Amino acid sequence: MKTFLFRSMIGIFFGAFLSVIITNLYVLSNEHIMLDGTLFLKNSLGSIFCGWFFTVSALYFENPNLRLSQQTALHFVTVIILYFVLAFVIGWIPFNLISFLFAVGFFICFYLIFWTSFYLYFKRQMKKLNEELELL
Repeated sequence: MKTFLFRSMIGIFFGAFLSVIITNLYVLSNEHIMLDGTLFLKNSLGSIFCGWFFTVSALYFENPNLRLSQQTALHFVTVIILYFVLAFVIGWIPFNLISFLFAVGFFICFYLIFWTSFYLYFKRQMKKLNEELELL
């Protein structure tokens, strides 16, 4: 429970940070712009919630009772469902078939890139640790 709460706080803060950065970049790129408060609140809360569930759902990978394939499948299903429900409700993705298919393809590509990067990183860390253990 302690890990869940810690991860929740990290995800919430990261989502809020990204929301502020994106909003500031948008304001800086457009002169004399006035933000819509309701739209800002909706997008900020969406970003915070998105940061939270991406961070917390990574706890699947810390469950030793599951194989890596099960962890990955559970994580993927969790985040894709939550993300697309959130994206459609907030309006980040238009609600039509072409937009949905494009967004799913984009999501899967980024998921594969991030998953592979983390996998290779941790595999390299494991190799380094095993080499150090052999030296003992």
